[in-house]
Amino acid sequence: MAIIGSPQESPQAHCDFAIRHADITPPVGTYHRMWGAATHDRSEGIHRPLRATVVVAGSVGSAAGNRQIIVALDHCLLGAEEMHRFRAAVAARASVPEQQLVVIFSHTHAAGLMSLDRVDLPGGGEIPAYLDQMADVTGRLLADAQADVRPVTIVFGSGACDLARHRDLWDATRSEYVCGFNPSGSQDRTVVVGRVTDSAGKIVATLVNYACHPTTLAWDNRQISPDFPGAMREIVERETEAPCLFIQGASGDLGPRDGFVGDTAVADRNGRQLGFAALAALEGLDPPNTQFTYGGAVVSGATIGTWKHEPVPDSKRQQLATFRCLRRTLILSYRPGLPNLEEVDRERDKWLHDESNAHQQGDLARARDCRAQVERQTRMRARLSQLPAGDNFPFELMAWRLGDSLWLFVPGEHYQILQRQLRAQSGRPIFVATLANGWGPSYLPSENMYGTGAYPETIAILAPGSLEKVIDEAGRMLGELERS
Repeated sequence: MAIIGSPQESPQAHCDFAIRHADITPPVGTYHRMWGAATHDRSEGIHRPLRATVVVAGSVGSAAGNRQIIVALDHCLLGAEEMHRFRAAVAARASVPEQQLVVIFSHTHAAGLMSLDRVDLPGGGEIPAYLDQMADVTGRLLADAQADVRPVTIVFGSGACDLARHRDLWDATRSEYVCGFNPSGSQDRTVVVGRVTDSAGKIVATLVNYACHPTTLAWDNRQISPDFPGAMREIVERETEAPCLFIQGASGDLGPRDGFVGDTAVADRNGRQLGFAALAALEGLDPPNTQFTYGGAVVSGATIGTWKHEPVPDSKRQQLATFRCLRRTLILSYRPGLPNLEEVDRERDKWLHDESNAHQQGDLARARDCRAQVERQTRMRARLSQLPAGDNFPFELMAWRLGDSLWLFVPGEHYQILQRQLRAQSGRPIFVATLANGWGPSYLPSENMYGTGAYPETIAILAPGSLEKVIDEAGRMLGELERS
């Protein structure tokens, strides 16, 4: 028998907030090759523009120096050097401490690889100027946002979307794991949303947190694109008439069911699927500053139990205004047996030689495979050369409590178990943002995947069990914030 209990409280937050976004699409012809199997180097068109989004958040009435700043970029990632230069330039342009910035990525694989080690390749000469321009645009966005901070109420909720599917697939014919749709694998369907309204009740922004690799578009695509986040934002923004911030979750083992194609229509379809799921969750949110309260019985054909939205009591409002930030550094061991740079260079030279021979013999398929292997070694070299010296990696975590919600920012690409376990431990909405301030340690697969030969495991930099240690530390941080 159901018993009338306390009011049903919608998770909310009261804070200062501002959002700004701008176009950061690189010029057509800029270096674009992101895929080892790609046969092109330069972009040849634009599917949808890329975007930089800046969000400023802090306690109501807080000074500028006490606010936190999210910079979201429609790029796959930036390397350590590029990230350092970008953050420093943005902070200087907006006159804010660099520590206040956390840079996250939509993780689209169709934006182009903006790495300074590509400047000598076709279209690569455009990269330094583009990175400088992107930092300047973002810095101006941040300065504008800082000047437009206002009190808001954010109402949080969640929904579900089937776009993301497990992508560690055992290929029995090859006796190895491949990176592709695994029909029997687990999937995290969770979409976490936030609707941001001002004091007049107008929607000023929406937040969408979902975990799925934006790998709809792959080696056959030659157009600059944000992949599915672009169409997702379009759907949400058309209905809400407000900017939408996309936050990429723990998608190390998740990707779209229909992906690795060259057809931009598929990316748009995937984006609409997520966009409609996000809208459904947003439409289900309660009005801001209210709770759902039992209103008593009304005698009709049946005796009806009525519920109504009532203002949140003053005692609750103080709790909704909570804003705290924690930062921790977790020391994680490097994976035993990592190759050194000399070994990587020898392997790369071997594949370059094999590629040359394949071209001489007219074997274009073999040449393409060799070129992909050259790319693998090039990226391995870049990863190794950017790692901190020593036997350990300083893994930086940042967590927020924003009213009733919790937020986690971590570098690298994590398996979905990160967010699933953290959400299972708390009844609060939890936003999980990966690739925070860069790729850092690259992939963090679950411990049981080590030694399997699955792609994320083969390029993992950290020792087995590292992801589980991150989950434990993140859980402690969120628990501390939840109790505050």
